[in-house]
Order: sequence, then structure tokens, then C-alpha cells
Amino acid sequence: MTMKVPTGCMFTHIIRGGGKKITYQNAGVDCAFVAALSTGFCNWRIDFTYADTNNKTYRTSRGRTHPECKIDPMRNNSPQTLPRYGKACAHLHVNGVRRVSQCHHITK
Repeated sequence: MTMKVPTGCMFTHIIRGGGKKITYQNAGVDCAFVAALSTGFCNWRIDFTYADTNNKTYRTSRGRTHPECKIDPMRNNSPQTLPRYGKACAHLHVNGVRRVSQCHHITK
């Protein structure tokens, strides 16, 4: 049997906790095979945003811009308790442009 092995990168966003309490949050890029040999992402940053159930963003944790090129950019965010239910998102910016986002809905 012949199978194609995927080559590329995937943006991951991990949240642990319960209810409105976030005990761990991490976002980053995982690359596989040939994609891992590229120069990576240059001038990157990862932001975390939090929005209510009406999709109104009420908090942004802006990451610092990293001028170097990395194949596996990653950022952790501090544990916290959110003031309301809604969603928590992570956004990867490269050269000042948002390239990808991933969100988790925070519900009762």
C-alpha cells in the first residue's frame, strides 16, 4: 500500500481548567517532515484574546514580537479566572499579519 505522509505545519491551542478558571494555556506551531526544514516564522508573536458570549472581545494578552525566525514558535499564558463565559482564542501573527487563529468555547 502507498501512503502520502503529510508535510506541513499545524497551529495548536491548549487550554486546561474548569468553568471560567484557566489553569494552563499554551499555543504554538508544530511542523512535520519537510516543513520542519524551512526557515520558519520570522517576526512572529502569539496573542491570546477573550470574548463574551456576544463575541465582544474584552481582554487581549498581546505577546511580544520575536525578530528571529523559528520553526516552532510557542507561548504560554498565565493561569487566570475569566470574568464571563464566551471564548478564548490564540492568534499567530507573522510580520504583523494574523496568519491563523484557534478558539475554544468556555461554557458552563
